[in-house]
Amino acid sequence: MDDFPATRSPGPVILQVLPALETGGVERGTVEITAAIARAGGTPLVASAGGRLATSVERAGGRNILLPLVGRSPWRIWRNAAALAALIQRENVSLVHARSRGPAWSAWLACRRTGAKFVTTYHGAYNEDLPYKRRYNEIMAKGEIVIAISHFIADLIRTRHGVDPARIRIIPRGVDPAIFDPAKVTTERLIGLARKWRLPDGAPTIMLPGRLTRWKGQNLLVAALAKMKRRDAVVLLVGADQGRDRFTREIAAEAAKLGVADRVRILGQCDDMPVAYMLADVVVNASTDPEAFGRVVIEGQSMARPVIAANHGGAAETITHDVTGWHVPPGDADALAAALDFVLSLSQDARAELGAVARANVAAHYTVQAMQDATIAVYLELLG
Repeated sequence: MDDFPATRSPGPVILQVLPALETGGVERGTVEITAAIARAGGTPLVASAGGRLATSVERAGGRNILLPLVGRSPWRIWRNAAALAALIQRENVSLVHARSRGPAWSAWLACRRTGAKFVTTYHGAYNEDLPYKRRYNEIMAKGEIVIAISHFIADLIRTRHGVDPARIRIIPRGVDPAIFDPAKVTTERLIGLARKWRLPDGAPTIMLPGRLTRWKGQNLLVAALAKMKRRDAVVLLVGADQGRDRFTREIAAEAAKLGVADRVRILGQCDDMPVAYMLADVVVNASTDPEAFGRVVIEGQSMARPVIAANHGGAAETITHDVTGWHVPPGDADALAAALDFVLSLSQDARAELGAVARANVAAHYTVQAMQDATIAVYLELLG
């Protein structure tokens, strides 16, 4: 990885801004880039409202500065812009990297006042279901360099916002293959989590990792389970509901209505995802809206698991059909059920062979190290 020039002593101060540091790909990416900035000789700062990953920022060599960056009202954006401008001047910040729309508007205004460089990562497809939404979303395309996390997002930025391709850098998300490594998962960890989740012995397990929200497709997977020929498979829904109790109850009610309630586990947040993946015979991405990237697809492949994903968005790029996994049409419960039956019918040797190819593909193209190196290169490009 390139370092910041030794002639800059101390190294440049780089500030990442986002609403909070709870759970999710944006938050984990922030921690990973914090570590990369520190290794490259820079000073990493994060401004957010805090959260469970704030301590991870500190462990990665950064400092989290508490600011109320949650919220999108014009009053809040202007107030946060003043606070960020003061922070930029106080800490001698050279570059601000914005990762979410509300904080990005504040950061953009602050950078205009102070002269700091401004980078954005376009993390989502961002719906435009209200008249003002395109205007609100376009802040993520205002970076001097705009990082797109997939080719799908790069195309969206060009067509929706008319961004010059010369300002776009495609930097896919990544996993750490040393952490997401099946060889490092111990039997004790496997047994412990299987007991905690009360998994029945010998039953095939189908896991959908992701926060519980409608567009992630948990209900679609429950519907597919009811349509499968295999009547012994168990579905594991792994992810926090983030207070969406109503949707959690809706999933349970749908499972009961379809007669599969005894084969659906709603398990909440898991802090040992490598073990969770190893307990799955099949990993599913069933998102009904296109994923900007879909990190769980590469995590499952890195753990050498068979992965089935909806064939749109970023997930269409990270799987080669019938080589490293399988695609199914988005929103099609019948097609998903057929794909699940097919994968569960494969021999252990066939699954192992595909898993090895999938893991090698991730190691070649979708690692945290590659993502960190490419992001530091963007910073160097702007800082000269």
